[in-house]
Amino acid sequence: MRRPNFLIIYTDQQRWDALGANGNQDIHTPRLDRLAGESVNFDHCFVQNPVCMPSRLSFLSGQYPSTLGITHMGVPVPEDMVTLPRLLAPYGYRSANIGKLHFQPHANRDHRAYHPSYGFDVLEISDEPGTYEDAYRAWARRIAPDQLPYISLGLAPLTEVWQATMGVQDDIQHPAERFPKRPVAARCGEDMTHTAFVAEQSIEFMRQQAQTGQPFLCIAGIYSPHSPWVAPQTYFDLYEPAALRLPTFPPDVDARRGPEHYSDDELRLARQGYYGQISEVDYHVGRMLEALDEMGMANETVVVFTSDHGEWLGEHLRYGKGYPAHDQCSRTPLLMRLPGNAASGRTDSGLTEALDVLPTILDLAGIQIPPHLQGCSLLPRLRDDAPGKESALTEHSGWKSLRTDRFRYVLHADGSEHLYDLLAEWGDYRDVAGASAYAADLAAARHALGHKLLAAERPLPRVWPY
Repeated sequence: MRRPNFLIIYTDQQRWDALGANGNQDIHTPRLDRLAGESVNFDHCFVQNPVCMPSRLSFLSGQYPSTLGITHMGVPVPEDMVTLPRLLAPYGYRSANIGKLHFQPHANRDHRAYHPSYGFDVLEISDEPGTYEDAYRAWARRIAPDQLPYISLGLAPLTEVWQATMGVQDDIQHPAERFPKRPVAARCGEDMTHTAFVAEQSIEFMRQQAQTGQPFLCIAGIYSPHSPWVAPQTYFDLYEPAALRLPTFPPDVDARRGPEHYSDDELRLARQGYYGQISEVDYHVGRMLEALDEMGMANETVVVFTSDHGEWLGEHLRYGKGYPAHDQCSRTPLLMRLPGNAASGRTDSGLTEALDVLPTILDLAGIQIPPHLQGCSLLPRLRDDAPGKESALTEHSGWKSLRTDRFRYVLHADGSEHLYDLLAEWGDYRDVAGASAYAADLAAARHALGHKLLAAERPLPRVWPY
């Protein structure tokens, strides 16, 4: 039997509840909701790092960031890293990454220069929309050069510093405003956004593979819904800000809000921007799935939809992502559709880790799972209602965060610790580590983290007794 294809649609900064299928009553995601109805929906999936680079590497290597030695941003991934495409290649797979990969720091380099392949046969790298002379701008120059002045979302501050230091002038036109907390209508045409580019080139790659019959891995690396919240106005118009539901805050946190500091109006506009970007993603996900149908490959392709981390979106009076890996930042969507929609329409609420996806792909392809991998194949849970994990680990330099069914436990390098009872009122706002009523729970969480770390050890095999 022919091995299946794999299409991984990998968004950036999409929290788990930013899907209608996961209970969000405000967001418009009809195509993703339909995909969820054809998939197993792992709705308690947690990433292993709350920021882009280490999370993405963990996902594509099947190992924890601490094992890889990359627990924070700005560390170039070694060129010989064993990644998913390198594990698939000996079995006849052709692999592509279209759009964001983020295995190299992108603020301090020339994006026209050679980029390590990391095992991919096709790389169309564009880690930020229109900011650099990369694959996205090259595509726009070929398709619609008149759109080039309008596709940048803004020059990153550290890129500006690097360019000034190195005397670089790229002549790219950037918008003046950076990272506003509101929706910003795309300046380019709807068919020229970064999301459109990723979808178009992913479809083209799959079309080429349909002609060869060779099995493929295609990763569609979509930048949205990462800030700034830029999308065609069409998608923002799906939302009336005044009708959008807002998070609730503990009284002491609510008292820190003001007219110009996390006001209701600001939070609603942030949601309009964030949701609008996801609705654009939803449209292009539909295009990719329709292309699989038209090419007759839907019943030969495993489809995975997930994200590298989430977004506070104003909760905890923060935007973005990071410490201490609250669910808003560490919990992401994970939909897995098998060929023929086997096991479709089921929600699995067991704890899941993002690094479990890679061994699952190998399992589905009938490829042995190397012993160095630290994730667990989800195939038993795809085929049956098997139990989830006891815990999920999210880590960064200097701290580790363990999520169980009820608690989030955080341990710092200096020995200090926090415990959050997620079933209690305002649970993820209240540190109960010092409360005597939680002494046994704190000890259990400490023990669970130690057990998790011991279970994750992968010592090199010895070749003789001594």
